[in-house]
Amino acid sequence: MLDTALKEWAVVCDLLLSGELALLLRKGGIHESGGPGVFELEHPRFLLYPSFVHQKPQMLKPGLRDRVEVLDAEPAEVTFRGVGEAAKIWQVTSRESFDQLDDLHCWSPAQVDMRFNYKPDRPLFLMAVRAYRLQAPQAVASHAEYAGCRSWIALRPGDVVDDRPATPVIADDPFAAMIDRIDQAFGRE
Repeated sequence: MLDTALKEWAVVCDLLLSGELALLLRKGGIHESGGPGVFELEHPRFLLYPSFVHQKPQMLKPGLRDRVEVLDAEPAEVTFRGVGEAAKIWQVTSRESFDQLDDLHCWSPAQVDMRFNYKPDRPLFLMAVRAYRLQAPQAVASHAEYAGCRSWIALRPGDVVDDRPATPVIADDPFAAMIDRIDQAFGRE
């Protein structure tokens, strides 16, 4: 049972759950543990919470912009269709290294620039997310404490979601190959 959700643009949740995307960019919420260069999340397995209000089509690559549904308010209920699991996290030290991965992400250059420039004193992280489709979507009411611009949502006890069984959307070998490619782009083995 999962009681924690990562709030992300609905279009990004859709891309993760279709297997078209397996990467997220983050500033904050990630800490170093287990030695230098080893990063992790407090909640490495989480529900994917689709958010509609702050989506910006222009911040995605042109071929994805028509898939964005922008709403004036979040729906009265949220439907969880999948789970994410942080498989690996890298600190992104240069735009040049990140740009080698352009075909692996969905963001426009303007969005990537914004992520690099936002709070420049804080590091930027790239997270490989292994997405799993839930056996059946599960809807819960969108309570006031779930609202706002927040990354992590602690679900009410009555809203926890049974995350098993869940089916991975990207097979093991292609997912491992993507991680190897990112390791190489960032000069790590």
